[in-house]
Amino acid sequence: MRGPALTLIAAILCISCNNTKPENETFDTWANAEWIAFEQLDDSMKVVPAIHGLGDDLGDKCVKRSVVPMFRKEFDVVEHIEHASISICGLGHYELYINGKKIGNRFLSPGWTNYQKRCLYNSYNITAQLKKGDNVIGVLVGNGFFNINRERYRKLTGAYGYPRLIFNIRIKLKNGSIKNIVSDDHCKVIPSPITFSSIFGGEDYDATLEQADWNSSGFDDSNWHMPVIISDSMGKLVLEEDYPLKVMQPFDVQEVFTSQTGRTIYDFGQNASGIISIKVKGNRGAHIRIWPDELINSEKNVTQRSGGGPYEFNYTLKGGGIEEWQPRFSYYGFRYADVEIIEPEDAIEKTEILELKMLHTRNSAPAVGSFVCSDTFFNEIYELINWGIKSNMASVATDCPHREKLGWLEQTYLVGPSMHYNFDIHAFYSKIVTDMMDSQLDNGLVPDIAPEYVPFGGGFRDSPEWGSAAVIIPWQIYRWYGDEEVLKKAYPMMKRYIAYLQSKALNHILDYGLGDWYDLGPDHPGVAQLTPKAVTATSIYFYDLQIMVRIAKMMGLDNDFGKYSTLSAEVKEAFLKKFYNPETGVCATGSQTAYAMPLYVGLIPEQDEALVLNNLVNSIINNDYALTSGDIGYHFLVRVLSEKGRSDILYQMNNRTDRPGYGYQLKKGATSLTESWAALADVSNNHMMLGHLMEWFYAGLGGIYQANNSIAYSDIIIAPKPVGTIKWVKCSYNAIKGVISSEWKIEANIFTLNIEIPNDAEAKIIIPEEYMKSSFEVINLATRKSVGVKINDGVFILKSGKYKVITK
Repeated sequence: MRGPALTLIAAILCISCNNTKPENETFDTWANAEWIAFEQLDDSMKVVPAIHGLGDDLGDKCVKRSVVPMFRKEFDVVEHIEHASISICGLGHYELYINGKKIGNRFLSPGWTNYQKRCLYNSYNITAQLKKGDNVIGVLVGNGFFNINRERYRKLTGAYGYPRLIFNIRIKLKNGSIKNIVSDDHCKVIPSPITFSSIFGGEDYDATLEQADWNSSGFDDSNWHMPVIISDSMGKLVLEEDYPLKVMQPFDVQEVFTSQTGRTIYDFGQNASGIISIKVKGNRGAHIRIWPDELINSEKNVTQRSGGGPYEFNYTLKGGGIEEWQPRFSYYGFRYADVEIIEPEDAIEKTEILELKMLHTRNSAPAVGSFVCSDTFFNEIYELINWGIKSNMASVATDCPHREKLGWLEQTYLVGPSMHYNFDIHAFYSKIVTDMMDSQLDNGLVPDIAPEYVPFGGGFRDSPEWGSAAVIIPWQIYRWYGDEEVLKKAYPMMKRYIAYLQSKALNHILDYGLGDWYDLGPDHPGVAQLTPKAVTATSIYFYDLQIMVRIAKMMGLDNDFGKYSTLSAEVKEAFLKKFYNPETGVCATGSQTAYAMPLYVGLIPEQDEALVLNNLVNSIINNDYALTSGDIGYHFLVRVLSEKGRSDILYQMNNRTDRPGYGYQLKKGATSLTESWAALADVSNNHMMLGHLMEWFYAGLGGIYQANNSIAYSDIIIAPKPVGTIKWVKCSYNAIKGVISSEWKIEANIFTLNIEIPNDAEAKIIIPEEYMKSSFEVINLATRKSVGVKINDGVFILKSGKYKVITK
């Protein structure tokens, strides 16, 4: 179990997300519930898979705005209620009300999937919300990825159908009888005041169309319609187990200014995923139009150049008092908002915005780690990366919260180690595994994005460094959380993907894909420039095989163990023959990635590792410590330098603002990690794919990590690495076993380390090399007494508890 603090937090979150599973009862979750809708999309008009881009060649498909419907159903409960629950799915997303009260605080529920394979549903305990007598259920249903029409900005265009709903309210009465209230043709439906909703284009709301108390009993719904019963088949309904998206943090306006062209711009001070919340007062029919953006140009105008546009939030006032509104079924990544008020011709007063907020939305996975140090610059880098991570934790690990919102897979395993130190991503990453399984093609290919809503071309669909998430993510989940079930579930997918890579290899070399995406070469960033694609593709292929060897051995699969052991040896031999010079220790082009990636994954002969590491370090020094690795290679560069004792090089590379990198982004005003090292204005300025340094803050500076053969931190290592001018670090991680903390400081050349080791665990403590020759005192902080430990070259073992280590 996790530590007590996180256990309590998880329990609280579980109550709020309310995905309840009935205990010791077996019954039909859906009874006679049917899928219902306002309208049905004819099969000939569906676009599945979606089309990349605007879809202007689709004829009359995806032209029509789908109605965002609201459903209601009244029902009577004549007996006293013992227990009541609801199972519900609305595609793309829903908002649920019982007797006029919103149930839960979810945003964009359920999560998005390959709807032909799997549709997620939620379950809530609604015992307290129901009453004896008249009751009513009300539901709004929006589009999400289920329907993306050809209006405003869209990365892709597609339609599984129009919004639809299914639910079953199961009521257990105190007399022992069961009553099911289901979605069927006895429900009523009508278009809602949401007149436009698109996951890529924004949301419009016309308050003049509101019907007061529509979700309460006694409302006159005589002019509402009977719903359409949807007969086409969808994927299996599966209970959603991930933490839901929620509004996680509000941001007040930091500044309001007028651009050089006279536009009114609101600045919230932070680039983040989210929505707008407004409080207004004014004329009926007055229109508020909001263009969010993450950047402003030289004229201080928003352009949506980097995030994709047009994207808008639009609100039409009903008049008569103070009104409040926030979008329900769309979100964007932004810091700024261009706000325009358009008065009706018959305006009798001035419409005023009384309050405007940005509401940061993300996956509500609880925080499990913290890091802070004496260097404010590195603390700023930590926050920069963390906002890139937080803004892209949705139902999938998105690349960006605006332009694409797609689950690009390479970042999941490359930035995953950084993420797992900060958040409990067990359920989040388990969903990603299932998304990959659902997306795998018959030939074994796992495409670059999952769910694969649109099949991109070339390396954007099939790049080994992306698809290898199918092998690496299940293994990482097992390493972090000890979850063998994920491995067992995913193993067939993993085997099929390895077979696919084997079929694509020529003499055991893979030479295709995107390579070290967004490395820093002479041209605009994109496909790898400095490192041959065959180096990164074959390296990750070998890494996959090494993982398969370990899993097969662990599972007792002797045939697989032998097959993958032989194949990995053959790949290694082929790689060394093609790319490695044993006399000079030079790998391929000698780029940072060409050295670091083969060195980390184990392709370099053990006796040559020191030579290759020296070449890597010298190449960095000779290039003035400039960072050149991209999306793929930088993860391995950080790992190699940290684990091989060269954190000093990482410090030099990142403690600067004059060359593209984290400091360069901060100098340009970034508040969230950007897609390019140079924070280019024409690409996303809210990305998590380059966030690899976060792992070094925890595993390097803080020194918290686990041994190579450790599972779920069964073998803890605490080995802090003081570097540069950093004088203290406070770092903690709440692992499955409990809190692991490392707090050190250097004062008057005395090194002091405070440690916390969870119950039923022990840790290997490795004192920094420069203090290994010192004498030590180890104090148990519970007893305040010295502890006798056997110290060998600054290395010793401590069991669970809190300790202070002081050099003398």
